[in-house]
Amino acid sequence: MTGLSQDEQDIVDTVREFVDREVRPVARELEHAGEYPEKLIGQMKQLGIFGLAVPEPYGDVQVSMPCYAMITEELARGWMSLAGAMGGHTVVAKLLVTFGTEEQKQRYLPRMATGELRATMALTEPGGGSDLQAMQTTAVLGENGRHGQQYEVNGSKMWITNARRSGLIALLCKTDPAARPRHKGISILLAEPGEGLTVSRDLGKLGYKGVETCELIFTGYRAPRDAILGGAEGAGFAQMMKGLETGRIQVASRALGVAAAAFDDSLRYAQEREAFGQPIWKHQSIGNYLADMATQLTAARQLVRYAAERSDAGERCDLEAGMAKLFASEAAMQIALTAVRIHGGYGYSTEFDVERYFRDAPLMIVGEGTNEIQRNVIVSQLISRGGLESGTGSSRRPSR
Repeated sequence: MTGLSQDEQDIVDTVREFVDREVRPVARELEHAGEYPEKLIGQMKQLGIFGLAVPEPYGDVQVSMPCYAMITEELARGWMSLAGAMGGHTVVAKLLVTFGTEEQKQRYLPRMATGELRATMALTEPGGGSDLQAMQTTAVLGENGRHGQQYEVNGSKMWITNARRSGLIALLCKTDPAARPRHKGISILLAEPGEGLTVSRDLGKLGYKGVETCELIFTGYRAPRDAILGGAEGAGFAQMMKGLETGRIQVASRALGVAAAAFDDSLRYAQEREAFGQPIWKHQSIGNYLADMATQLTAARQLVRYAAERSDAGERCDLEAGMAKLFASEAAMQIALTAVRIHGGYGYSTEFDVERYFRDAPLMIVGEGTNEIQRNVIVSQLISRGGLESGTGSSRRPSR
């Protein structure tokens, strides 16, 4: 990829070597044993992976969004769970960098940069996910004796990744349930583990087994008034929508990693496996599969990189991030299925990694906003912008 500094390219190369040396040899065993990858997470901390979005003076390894996307792809190529372990953490870091008060930045970012403090975000609820404005979790400000004003939080959140191992939760909640329009009453509360916050259960999953995904229950949980991101109520919905641009680029990059692993394994297998006296890639059906996989993967990479570059330029990129997430995740699912076809019976066996790719791929279709929601975002932005930008950067507006 062009455009990376030499330092950034060195970081990507280091992560790639880490994945090939430390991750790929053990991912299958850890996946099927249901073991949390404590050692690998520790090595990721040492590599600075949890500080990729944290700038000086709070951290020292901040990278561009295109570099971050490539690092995410490399981690997911080895084991998608590892990319998930740092995904929400990075979104919370960027939320703090962009919207946090100076006190909030100093309190959290230096420890987040080293991985000493890990963070996650809590949006989805048991009764709904895509319609965030319909959430039921509330944070009501009230007096609490000598401690002054505090928020009392009640409600529950579902599908929270890294919930048991995060010391900071960016909680999307209603601080003014009566506000109209509804989004004006939504805030992000920076919640730390404490009395009234319970990780109630781990949720079983088809794939993505290397990290925990849990339900959180808030019952009379209290947080100080200065725990609202940015210090002012009512900005949480807009803040989180901006954060989700990063989240969707990250999920799209995870999809690239899974797709790349499935393609690489298939290309190698098709050269080694013989049928009817020749390598199976020479049979037209298998050759066509490989050609389609390579084309889909290459196209997905370009969309992800375009979204990452636009994000880095400080431009609104919900359209581009939505397109990247939509296309890359659908491509990953198709490539993973094709990899099973190419491997035949071995593709269904736990002795090969292909079955793991096939189980991991669907997460990117539903995670960080379902692909049905992505299509809604895309068409809304197309109407708002008057169409797609042309190669010269102009906008083509429909005639009336």
